[in-house]
Amino acid sequence: GDFVQLPVPIIQQLYHWDCGLACSRMVLRYLGQLDDAEFEQALQELRLTRSIWTIDLAYLMRRFGVRHRFCTQTLGVDKGYRSQSFYRKHFDTEETRVNQLFAQAKTCKVLVEKCRVSVQDIQAHLAQGHVAIVLVNSGVLRCDLCSSPPKYCCFTPSGPRCFCRSPDYQGHFIVLRGYSRAAGCVFYNNPAYADRDASISNFEEARTSYGTDEAILFVYADS
Repeated sequence: GDFVQLPVPIIQQLYHWDCGLACSRMVLRYLGQLDDAEFEQALQELRLTRSIWTIDLAYLMRRFGVRHRFCTQTLGVDKGYRSQSFYRKHFDTEETRVNQLFAQAKTCKVLVEKCRVSVQDIQAHLAQGHVAIVLVNSGVLRCDLCSSPPKYCCFTPSGPRCFCRSPDYQGHFIVLRGYSRAAGCVFYNNPAYADRDASISNFEEARTSYGTDEAILFVYADS
């Protein structure tokens, strides 16, 4: 189709670190599978802390029996991220933990693939009524609904705000919920704000920035 806008509910993140969990809640609620008590139990079972990687969200979907497909450019942790301020603080402990999750994925029935995803792939997925959780560089992602001149929607430790383009990588999860071919844009839910849209070119720049591994978690509505 030329226009898709799925009714994915908005659930805002509570802290500066839980955007991935908020996105997971949105997806599970869209699928009619969100039970808050069970969600909290799942977080404890999976031992999720304040450092959430896309692979963690894939395990979370598996825990709820949700059909998924995690596409990434790196099967494990890119050692080059050690020098990135966003990753630096807990890099060594996280590297071991995350690499272990990748190694155990097949055994745990978590579907991970090393592959590059195109805009056409994403649109075809959304057109089927499915959604996706995408890792973006929020310092690059520009919201078309925000005031002009362009500002950049993000969530900082001090709270949600729009700020000028940041030179540093700032990882942030969003939920893709549609697109308009005519307008050349994608629709997404930003857990730091609300429903937003961005041009396809800007979205592509944000999701392919160094630091994201082009990580995208496809989630299927027929789970």
